[in-house]
Amino acid sequence: MADKVIELSEVSKSYDGDIAVERLSLSVEDGEFLTLLGPSGCGKTTMLRLLGGFEECDSGEILLDGKPMTGVEPEKRPVNTVFQSYALFPHMSVYDNVSFGLKIAGLKAADIEHEVAKALKLVRLENMGRRMPGELSGGQQQRIAIARAIVNKPRVLLLDEPMSALDYRLRKEMQKELKELQRTLGITFILVTHDQEEAFTMSDRVVVMNKGCIEQIGTPREIYEDPANLYVARFVGEINVLDGVITGKRENSFNAEVEGVAVSVKSQREFSVGDKIHVLLRPEDFRVEVMHEVNDDPELAEKFAKALLKGSVENTYYKGATYDLDITLDDGKKILVSEFFDEDAETLYFHPGDRVAVGWFEGWEVVLHHEG
Repeated sequence: MADKVIELSEVSKSYDGDIAVERLSLSVEDGEFLTLLGPSGCGKTTMLRLLGGFEECDSGEILLDGKPMTGVEPEKRPVNTVFQSYALFPHMSVYDNVSFGLKIAGLKAADIEHEVAKALKLVRLENMGRRMPGELSGGQQQRIAIARAIVNKPRVLLLDEPMSALDYRLRKEMQKELKELQRTLGITFILVTHDQEEAFTMSDRVVVMNKGCIEQIGTPREIYEDPANLYVARFVGEINVLDGVITGKRENSFNAEVEGVAVSVKSQREFSVGDKIHVLLRPEDFRVEVMHEVNDDPELAEKFAKALLKGSVENTYYKGATYDLDITLDDGKKILVSEFFDEDAETLYFHPGDRVAVGWFEGWEVVLHHEG
């Protein structure tokens, strides 16, 4: 088992009476890529500032390699930060920006030159040493900020939404490069972002935050496929929330009535007969058939795990490899369904006005207690 490089215990922080982080506990393993994910104001940047030493906890404790960080100034912590604005010195060359921390540490000129060259090579900018920050693109400036942060070989690198200013294509490229850099260095990375796709692309684990608290910690797959609650489910992608009630219990599943239809659902959570529930399904989890085809084929109906919700297609949205369907169920519930597009077909298979049967394979659903 990997060593714990960071341990937070019951950490709280408030500003003028407004709680930013409340009794938060978290451990980060050595060499892990961890992402703090959440909307603006959820406390993720405050967490980064507490770890970097730019703020002090009101209560609780932060340990780095087992040592308390209370009162330890930022420059004395084995932690470096890449800020959203990059914070490069505009009057210094790329070389001087990257070498700044090494000069402060008192390294010899020859050693500084060697370490700067290594850092610039890692970020693929080895020929840019004489350039000024203003002569670089946004992506290049980001790389220089990362080189400056890693040249001192920190135990932990903190990244405060470092790709938010980049365009979509460059952001995607930098996500891959940053993950590869982390693997090469073996340094613990902690990223702050509000972008779910960015978090899932790079992270070993994701911490979903809300109002200063942790809602769920897990791998990207765990967060997406088994959200702990409605907040997490809705924050990390499109989700359909069906309402129901437990009507019976079997060995490995439950009988339930969902949107007025008798279905069978699976869950590791415990429920009792009469419990109100939410049944969560991603748009890609649904299977849809035109109504008359289901009626004409008993085997087709059976394969939908006995869950056949009837409704009508309202709109279709072509998205390339897939297309989305807005479907209104007969009880008025609106759902979103994603279907793969058949490139050989001249038109979409479904059209507005089609009467359809909607089902899913038993076990693909997430079942939660009703949250009101």
